[in-house]
Amino acid sequence: MRLFNSSNFQPLLLSGFSGLEAYHPHISILFCVLYLIAIFGNNSILTVIWVEQSLHEPMYFFLSMLAVSDLGLCATTLSTMLKLFLFNAREINFDACLAQMYFIRIFSMMESGILLSMAFDRYVAISNPLRYTAILNSSTRLKFSVGFVLRVITVLIPAPVLIKQLKFCEANVLSHSYCLHPDIIKLSCSDHSINSILGLTVIIITFGVDSVLILLSYVKILFTVLGIASQEERVKALNTCVSHICAVLLVYIPMLGKSIIHCFGKHAPPVVHVIMGYVYLLVPPVLNPVVYGIKTHEIRTHLLDIFKKISKNVY
Repeated sequence: MRLFNSSNFQPLLLSGFSGLEAYHPHISILFCVLYLIAIFGNNSILTVIWVEQSLHEPMYFFLSMLAVSDLGLCATTLSTMLKLFLFNAREINFDACLAQMYFIRIFSMMESGILLSMAFDRYVAISNPLRYTAILNSSTRLKFSVGFVLRVITVLIPAPVLIKQLKFCEANVLSHSYCLHPDIIKLSCSDHSINSILGLTVIIITFGVDSVLILLSYVKILFTVLGIASQEERVKALNTCVSHICAVLLVYIPMLGKSIIHCFGKHAPPVVHVIMGYVYLLVPPVLNPVVYGIKTHEIRTHLLDIFKKISKNVY
């Protein structure tokens, strides 16, 4: 069996929906619509927060970070996905594939860290509202931001380095229209157990730790809310968390579903794995701005004001 190292390994081939290649141009219309919604929605959130001085608060600072990470995820996957479905351009250079894999994981894990920051923000806002802005001042927010970015970059550095040490055989077909860590290492003919263990460890110390801390934050929030005497104040306090809870579910449920299918759905049709991969990547960027636009009164009001001003200028 002929072996290749990563420097002279043939280009990888991306995959769409097996057996439905003739319908790929039609399927691309759906992806184009989803990407347009994600890009327009997240840019609208960023514009409103930037323009409106009243929204320069910790909660909206973290929301703008979430929008940036969603846009980064879209930018990372857009080119290969649309090239495949529109033009059947399947080839991707090995190093380009590693770079895409790296940035997909960076933006995905940044979302998890940002959601943890937002959970802490909601806890402080409900448990200690008088000191809210003092605790979550600009310095604290900057530390949160830099800390999560450095954490993600640091824990992910070994992944592409270790993959470059692997030996590869003739097989070069990936399972998706973008590059994922498990897909790449499956093509290797050499022992990749260290890569698999590293991938699992990274998930545990990012998504795993973050999810536990988010859950603990909401347990403390619930106890704090139950201590509020007024029923109306309880409902009001919980309403401020609805958008964030939806955002957490939009990120963690697709990720959990994809992991379950990957581990226990080996006999499931390949199309199920492919669909879950797209749900995992596209659902959060598409629906996060929709949820915050609908459920957050301040965002919704200012968005409508901006659209009214634009329509007046046009007409």
